[in-house]
Amino acid sequence: MLSQQGIQVQVLEGEDKLDNQPRACHYSAPACFELARAKVLEKIKAEGFFPGSVCWRKKDGSRIVGLSNTDTPEDSPYRMVCLPLGRVIEIISEELLKQGTSELLMGHKVIGLGQTNSLAWVNVLTSSGDSQKLEADYIVGCDGANSQIRRSLFGDWEFPGWTWDKQIVASNVYYDFEKFGYEDANFIVHPKDWYMAAKITRDGMWRVTYGDVPDLTREQYLERLPMRFKEMLPGQPEPIDFKLVNIGPYKMHQRIAKSLRSRRFLLAGDAAHLCNPFGGLGLTGGIADVGGLYDSLVGIHRGQADDSILDKYSEVRRERYQNFVDPISTENFRRLWSEDPEKIIETDEFFMLARRMAIDKEFSQEFQLGAMALQHDFTQYYKVADGERNGIKEKTVTAK
Repeated sequence: MLSQQGIQVQVLEGEDKLDNQPRACHYSAPACFELARAKVLEKIKAEGFFPGSVCWRKKDGSRIVGLSNTDTPEDSPYRMVCLPLGRVIEIISEELLKQGTSELLMGHKVIGLGQTNSLAWVNVLTSSGDSQKLEADYIVGCDGANSQIRRSLFGDWEFPGWTWDKQIVASNVYYDFEKFGYEDANFIVHPKDWYMAAKITRDGMWRVTYGDVPDLTREQYLERLPMRFKEMLPGQPEPIDFKLVNIGPYKMHQRIAKSLRSRRFLLAGDAAHLCNPFGGLGLTGGIADVGGLYDSLVGIHRGQADDSILDKYSEVRRERYQNFVDPISTENFRRLWSEDPEKIIETDEFFMLARRMAIDKEFSQEFQLGAMALQHDFTQYYKVADGERNGIKEKTVTAK
């Protein structure tokens, strides 16, 4: 988004290839809004698909409640779209390389950093073993849960929050859930065999994310997967009944950095905050970070804002995490396993709202667009108020 405005941008990727591990796939209204501003949403829509519904079920497959996505038209920038994140990363990198003011440096791992009042830099180690010092006006750490930028700024163990005592395994698999009546996205409520099964590609690949015993190796989780699938999934499949593409075991956290700004360094996405994946609020919140940070940096670049807008960025994005992402994602996960399924069906407040949405389409649309509260319009803090939220008015830009 910055490079499309003629601003010089270097993207440093620590690995030699783009990440294709099983990760989030669903882009809800706030994410789609920013992907549209980045001019990549239409390509994502062309390759992905529009999930029709999401539901909650008991382990025997009986439906508890569900939500329909079809009330929002497919040409709306707020309609949820699904495409594996690995492919979305490729689309964004392809678009980045079309910009004359940007470059993508693979195999450049940050190992340290520094800054003055007028400049910031990172020390990097390349895959060839060379060391370099790269400078910029501002540096954004989008380097994930183990962010070296965050650790260098605040300390290796300074990431306030907590870690779930549950282990999850994300898997990509081909299995015919539809013959059992499963919808595009399904959350199974059970004290032990809770999981999510969601269709993620047009050709029928599914994401199955489930719980398992903690502290095993990836190879041990891979070995246990057939047993867990047979215990959990409809039809009690044998290995011959499904095709496993890949798996990714990981721990879950609910954490937020104590600040998303340290002078000329900023944090966004998983480097800034973590939550469990149930509900997609980690990915959506991260993309909303990017949109807000983009507006803030463009405002500085064009002389429409001073750098105090970056303090506002940190303040607002932390507030959105604390009051929206953290509590809602926590309840999304606990809902799957914390109570007896028969009891929670009747007492869970969200399930009650979902039943109302099933019969009140206007309320359903209003409720689902409530996710837009994740966003914030940072152009309101511009000193020169000629910005527009859906695309700042054209002005001459000189690349720094």
